[in-house]
Amino acid sequence: MTSEGWGTPPVEPISQHYIVCGGNALAHRLVLELVEHYEVPVVVLVTDRTRDHAPQIEQITGVAAVVEYPNLTEEALRAVSIDTARGLALVEGSDQDNIHAALSAQGHNPDIRIVFRMFNQRLGENIERLLRNGAALSGSATAAPAFAAAALGRPNSVEIDGRYLHIAFDDAISSDRICVVADHIDRQDLSKIRLLPEQEGDSAQFVRLAREFGDDGPVRQGGLRRAPEPEPEAGPDSEGEPERGHEPAVGPEVEPEVEPEVERAVEPDPGAEPEEPPGGIAALQALRMEPREPISWARRLRWRVLDTMRFLTNARLRVVLLIALAAVLMAFAVLWYLNRDFGWTVYISLLDLAGAAQPDQQADIAAGTGTGGLWQRVAQVVITICGITFAPVATAIAVEVLGSGRRGLPRNPSAGTRDHVIVVGLGNVGTRVATQLHEMGVPVVCMERDPQARGISAVRALGIPVVLGDGPFEEQLRRARLKHSRAVIALSGDDATNLEAALEARHGNPDVRVVVRLFDDDFAGHFYRTLDNAASRSVSYLAAPAFAAALMGSEVRGTLSVFRHVLLIAELTVEDGSGLIGLNRHDLEDPGGVRVIAARFARSNQLHWGFADRTRRLAPGDRIVVAATRSGLARLNTVLVEEV
Repeated sequence: MTSEGWGTPPVEPISQHYIVCGGNALAHRLVLELVEHYEVPVVVLVTDRTRDHAPQIEQITGVAAVVEYPNLTEEALRAVSIDTARGLALVEGSDQDNIHAALSAQGHNPDIRIVFRMFNQRLGENIERLLRNGAALSGSATAAPAFAAAALGRPNSVEIDGRYLHIAFDDAISSDRICVVADHIDRQDLSKIRLLPEQEGDSAQFVRLAREFGDDGPVRQGGLRRAPEPEPEAGPDSEGEPERGHEPAVGPEVEPEVEPEVERAVEPDPGAEPEEPPGGIAALQALRMEPREPISWARRLRWRVLDTMRFLTNARLRVVLLIALAAVLMAFAVLWYLNRDFGWTVYISLLDLAGAAQPDQQADIAAGTGTGGLWQRVAQVVITICGITFAPVATAIAVEVLGSGRRGLPRNPSAGTRDHVIVVGLGNVGTRVATQLHEMGVPVVCMERDPQARGISAVRALGIPVVLGDGPFEEQLRRARLKHSRAVIALSGDDATNLEAALEARHGNPDVRVVVRLFDDDFAGHFYRTLDNAASRSVSYLAAPAFAAALMGSEVRGTLSVFRHVLLIAELTVEDGSGLIGLNRHDLEDPGGVRVIAARFARSNQLHWGFADRTRRLAPGDRIVVAATRSGLARLNTVLVEEV
């Protein structure tokens, strides 16, 4: 690897390489993906090799060159040999800068594959149409579902043809699972997890049925062996023939017959405890619709009542209002007693309470045409005076309710906020996560120290309250009503800050679930071993495989997390000249790398789940959906671009 100065192209002429523009965490992970899993030459263009992740990128073995330019200009693109490159990834800078660089790169090299990061996904889709061979991805949009699902304590999902694929663990695994995606799961040592372990072939069930027939034992209806009854314990001096239905006892001199380790088709004992797999397992399952988090009307009403009660928190105010309320009720009772007309009594009481009472004139009283007697006039006076006390409180409540409903205005968490998720940090990822939780119907409160953060206006437009300020986390979390929250997600760009927020949240509420954004894997391992009811995710770790796969021409539909490991759901198209032509399921799959979960054949719109025919060979126009590890998808992408 060589490191070059400003304006200087790589020392060695290079071609057929891939260019990564950026020195952030995503660029770091992306370079690792390309070098370690795709084994392609990579040139990195950074603005400052002493900042951010640029020093770590320089140390990666296999990087062809690191070029430093302060701006992504035409000169900088020529310095990294844009004319002879196969692909360009723009993963840093603003949307505007990336659009300009993408269009400039296409002008230098019309056939280059361009993948660029865009926060505005709608704008990115429009820019894709201007490029001959480009794709716009959002790292925050790719990672946000994993953070939101982790906060709710459920797996995130990836939508494929109307089904929502998700990861289920241990007891949550159902009989209609698609495939096992991980085993040997140990929270104390996450390195033991095996992704996509070897599974028995489709013929294993028929082999198992065949073994149930013959001389090996009795056969029940359907050809399945009856579950053997337990043998009685025999003492050292026991003799004689065993009871019918039991195997003869094996003495020390007799070698017992050892059966192959194959799953038996016996009926389970309904009272028996399920056998725990060693270290736990995870499986891929599908739902017909994505689960939501609906909030019942009763909970909403309770929050509104609690929110209104905050106007009565002052002790003196409570005493005054209670006395006034008691006086109004007594005056109402007097009016009802005098008139014996409940409807008229309510009507005149409300008018008096609002200050709209019509007083009796002295001439009317003398003439005997007044509205009532002395006690009625006293009751009306009492109600009118008490109305002066209630009016300011009612006005304050109305202004608060109407004002907080206006979009874009600052709004603090209300006293009735309950069962909410606190999102710490309103960068790109924090804004995405807060928005997604809000769309799912989950109450959200955001925290941000920088008043100029781009996400503040976006979440306020949705009516999400934001706690602003640079004070200690303890005070900020208290204002965000930590005591009543269900989860805290720390999403700043600094691992130490996120960990501080998580630990402070756990100190203030031992039962709260914490989800932390961490880049460092060792840091995350200590985090899992130290805290329970916690989860850690890495934005770059979740997004980098999708960017790398897109750079190679395949489409990653989503990423699923198995703790700190990532499983990719990708859809591949078999095109003319592709190396996938003629391959069957046996050729495509490999333990620990790739599992084919569905296929859509040419001239057919139906997606076949399972793809049971292992001998059918792929033809141009076919599409396959796979669950793959990073290295497994890299192998498929390498085959995808090969010439026949």
